[in-house]
Amino acid sequence: MRKPAWGQVSLGALTGAVVAAIGGLFAVGIAPAIAGRHAALLFATPRLSLLCWLVSGLAGWLIGGQIGPQLGAKFDNQRVEILGGAFGGLIPVTVITLWGWYMITPH
Repeated sequence: MRKPAWGQVSLGALTGAVVAAIGGLFAVGIAPAIAGRHAALLFATPRLSLLCWLVSGLAGWLIGGQIGPQLGAKFDNQRVEILGGAFGGLIPVTVITLWGWYMITPH
């Protein structure tokens, strides 16, 4: 199995970028919104949310573009490639969300 090139266009990369960009837009605000029990806190930091949208979208493209095509080739199924890309897109969203939880936790 040949590894895909970094940044190569594929369904896994596209799916990873979409999942990561949408999740990254809200990832920073999830922790304060849950801790403060107020949904408006999801949008309390618009500049940081936009930065996380860009960073996680690019990271989702790169990670989803690596995981998706490899799983798609292994199982010889295009749907598995899309699911692999979505999983790759969730990785940067999870990292940003955990960072958000760390930032609101008293140390």
